[in-house]
Amino acid sequence: MNRIISLSAIIGLLSATSAFGADAQPNKEQFNIMDLFFQGGPVMYPLAGLSVIAATLCLLYLFTIRQNSVVSDRFMDEAESLIRSRDLQGLTAFSRRQSECMARITQRVLDFIIANPSVTLAEVREITESEGSRQAGILTARVSYLSDIGNVAPMLGLLGTVLGMIQAFFDLSHGTEGVKQMELSSGISVALITTAAGLIIAIPTMLAYAFFRTRTQRYIGELEAASSHLVALLQTLTVRPQTNTNGNGNNRGKDYQMPSPQEM
Repeated sequence: MNRIISLSAIIGLLSATSAFGADAQPNKEQFNIMDLFFQGGPVMYPLAGLSVIAATLCLLYLFTIRQNSVVSDRFMDEAESLIRSRDLQGLTAFSRRQSECMARITQRVLDFIIANPSVTLAEVREITESEGSRQAGILTARVSYLSDIGNVAPMLGLLGTVLGMIQAFFDLSHGTEGVKQMELSSGISVALITTAAGLIIAIPTMLAYAFFRTRTQRYIGELEAASSHLVALLQTLTVRPQTNTNGNGNNRGKDYQMPSPQEM
C-alpha cells in the first residue's frame, strides 16, 4: 500500500513538473529581441536608426577609404611620366578623370600654374600644402561621424532609462500597496533596456571608428609624401629667368618660376 502511494506521488510530481515545463517553454520562446525593443519605449526607434546609420557608414568606408581612393601607384607613375615629358595639359586632363585625393591636389596645382604662368615654386608648394590639408580634413571629417554616433548612442540610452524610471515611479505612486514592489522592479528592468541598447550600439561603433581612424591617418601620411614628390617633380620644370647685373657685376637673381604654357 505504501509503495502504491509513493508511486502515485512520484507520478503526480512528474506530471506537475511536465506541466510547468510546458507552460514555461512558450514564455521563453516569446521573450525575444522584438519584445525587448518594444518594451524599451520610444527611445528605441532613434537608437535603431543610429545602428542602421553606423552599419551603413562602416560598409561605405570599407569600400571608399582605401589605398587607391587616396593615392595610387598608377596615378603617381602616370603623373611622373607626363611631367617629365612636360605635358602639363595632358596631366590636367588625366587628373580630372580620376577621383582619388591625389588627383584633386594635382588638378588644383596645375590649374593654378596654367592660370598664373609667372608663379614661383614657393607658391606652388603653398598651393599643394593647402589643397593637401583640405583633402586630409575631408577624410578625417568623414570618419568622425562614427565617433559622433558612438557618443550619442549611450546618451540616448540613458535618456530612455531616465524616462522609464520616471514612468515606473509614476505608476508606483498610483498603484495599490500590494503590487508596488512588483511594479517598481518591472519598471526598472524595462528602463534599463535602453541603456543596454545604447551601449550595444556604441561599443562596436567606437571600435570601427578606431579602425578607420588608424587607416585614414596612414593614408594621409602617404598623401603628404606623394604631394612632396609632386612638388619635387614640378621643380624639374622650373627655369631661371633672365638676370641683370648691377654696377658691381653681381647678379640679381630671382626665385625659380614655373614655365609658361607656351614653353610646355
